[in-house]
Amino acid sequence: MVVPPPCRHAVTMPDNRPDTSPETGPDTGPDNGPDNGPIPPLTRHLLDRIAQDGPLRLSDYMADCLLHPRYGYYTTRDPLGAAGDFTTAPEISQMFGELIGLSLAQSWLDQGAPSPFTLAELGPGRGTLMADILRATRGVPGFHAAMTLLLVEVSPTLRRAQKATLKGQDVAWRDRLGDMPDAPLFLVANEFFDALPIRQFVRADDILWQERRVTAQGTTLTLGLTGAAPEPALAHRLGDTKPGDIVETCPAASAIAAQIGDHIARHGGAALIVDYGDWRSQGDTLQALRNHAYADPLADPGQSDLTAHVDFEDIATAAAPACHSLLTPQGVFLERLGITARAQALAARLTDDALSAHVAAHRRLTHPQEMGTLFKTLALYPKGHRPPPGLEPAKHDSA
Repeated sequence: MVVPPPCRHAVTMPDNRPDTSPETGPDTGPDNGPDNGPIPPLTRHLLDRIAQDGPLRLSDYMADCLLHPRYGYYTTRDPLGAAGDFTTAPEISQMFGELIGLSLAQSWLDQGAPSPFTLAELGPGRGTLMADILRATRGVPGFHAAMTLLLVEVSPTLRRAQKATLKGQDVAWRDRLGDMPDAPLFLVANEFFDALPIRQFVRADDILWQERRVTAQGTTLTLGLTGAAPEPALAHRLGDTKPGDIVETCPAASAIAAQIGDHIARHGGAALIVDYGDWRSQGDTLQALRNHAYADPLADPGQSDLTAHVDFEDIATAAAPACHSLLTPQGVFLERLGITARAQALAARLTDDALSAHVAAHRRLTHPQEMGTLFKTLALYPKGHRPPPGLEPAKHDSA
């Protein structure tokens, strides 16, 4: 066992890119890039969109970079692990998935062990997390017999990896959550919401905002600002922002959270959402990762992973009438579930480099200076029940 490369951490990226006004219109220039080489196909596609429709919302830019059917980041590669661009918690240690699985299984038991139920994961990566969940819950009486397994994945490359990892399992794949069976839903989303496309707004003055958009100077993509205008969806942010502050919104996250929350409120179940971010988003958190290093989000579209901090308040609000837990650091959540005891049990069978790597993995998942504080956990669950083990109810949700 080797220590994995750096995980997909988020930082606030300095914005030293020049601003251009979208009102001036883009100049797509010749068919050569800044270095006089040929323009990559996705960059050409984006330049053509800007020339035809004007500057792009960041959400439209991100969607093309990540999910373009021919040139998108997730549709053309396996981004995980040492050979990829980032590493997620399930790839660091089996303990993460085991404890997630047992927390969901206990919530299933606490709700009366309903049968049938849907066990779902959003953005399952290589299937490692789900494999660990299934292994850990094998001993829970009736759990596997009652479950229908659903994975939501848009990447053909990652679907193939998931099929190999989960060989022998009866799995249904979908491109989106869509209509689900009228049954309780027990769902996990680890580093899923951070990759959903965002919009960015800059506070102008009084009640006005300017939206940041992607435009072009010649064949170089850059950021510009729209004219100032009211933004009703950000009315609640006027009290905690000042002119010049940046606020991010994620319409896709709100829509997905609303669907999950509505289903759980009507049919029961629970959702565990683990990601980096905070209760309320503020500042420019858009980042690009390539070869385990930070990159310019506007350089080489489709060649880097693009993410942004998750606004957990927005998810919790959109998920009503489902209840939500207190937002809890990942390290605290895992310690409450007994990760240290599990780590000690596994360590008893390890020696030398394997033992050192195991100790390092435990630290990475839980220590405040590693993933323990940056990553947070939020649960959604039905009224009249408690959140899954490891989490506490928000005050207004207390049963």
